[in-house]
Amino acid sequence: MTNRPEGDARAARNERREAARQRAQRARTQQKRRQRGTRLGLQIGLGVVLLAAVAVVTLVLVDSVKPAGPGPSTMSQGGITIGEGLRPVRASSSSPTPDATDASDPVRITMYVDYLCDTCAQFEDANSEYIASLVDSGAATVDIHPVAVLTNRSQGTKYSLRAANAAACVADRSPDQFYAVNQALFARQPDQGTSGLTDAQLERLVTGVDGVQDAAAIRDCIQDQTYAKWVDERTADVTGGDIPGSSLDEFPGPPLVLVNGKQYELTAPITNDDFRTFVVSAAGASDATPSPTATPTPSASASAG
Repeated sequence: MTNRPEGDARAARNERREAARQRAQRARTQQKRRQRGTRLGLQIGLGVVLLAAVAVVTLVLVDSVKPAGPGPSTMSQGGITIGEGLRPVRASSSSPTPDATDASDPVRITMYVDYLCDTCAQFEDANSEYIASLVDSGAATVDIHPVAVLTNRSQGTKYSLRAANAAACVADRSPDQFYAVNQALFARQPDQGTSGLTDAQLERLVTGVDGVQDAAAIRDCIQDQTYAKWVDERTADVTGGDIPGSSLDEFPGPPLVLVNGKQYELTAPITNDDFRTFVVSAAGASDATPSPTATPTPSASASAG
């Protein structure tokens, strides 16, 4: 007798095992392929996400380092110079330093102000009409530099920056009324720690000042914050020690008041008598020495909603 049937059965089992092994190998191969495809898809997707994130970050960085556009033509050095008749005068190519003041020149008053600075408002309240009388008569000029040092003190609304931008809008579109608008902004100064005036309120305040021209363009300028980046850049320069009209290399904070380049040390309380005395002293023997008893001229009125 032979074992053929048993051998045939063994062979059949071997064939089945081999077939099962091959099927398992093919399944493993297919699984590996699917896993490689999944990993490749994840890698491609992650790469796309990373590229998009890099693109967004790059755009943000580029926008953040992009230089601010030019400021108003009347504020080439960051401030507007107001002269006789309370009208702006064109700034020279370089701001005068204390040594550059000629005895025959009008006394030069320079002010760095923040429209949310309460000490600035106190100085304005005590001395604005006196300064206006000197400037209006031609005895002095005043350079007003709006800065935004207190931008983070208005519940996130950046009122200090928005108000300085509004002032720059007026310097651009209606410079003859800048001094009156400057007075109006201080007259309606909000308290620090509040949200301040809204853009709509700023528009009504600024365009409500008597004589303001091009009101529609000023409203658009305030809404678009046309000069906000420029104000921010100028503020950074000033706080970094670049202070036109001064020999100072460190900004003491607003208000910074100079007369012929000499820093006025604020008193407590701030009084007009003290500032008048300082003006006469800083002016020295100049032919333009103003009288400390000059009669103030009425300031321009403002109406705000």
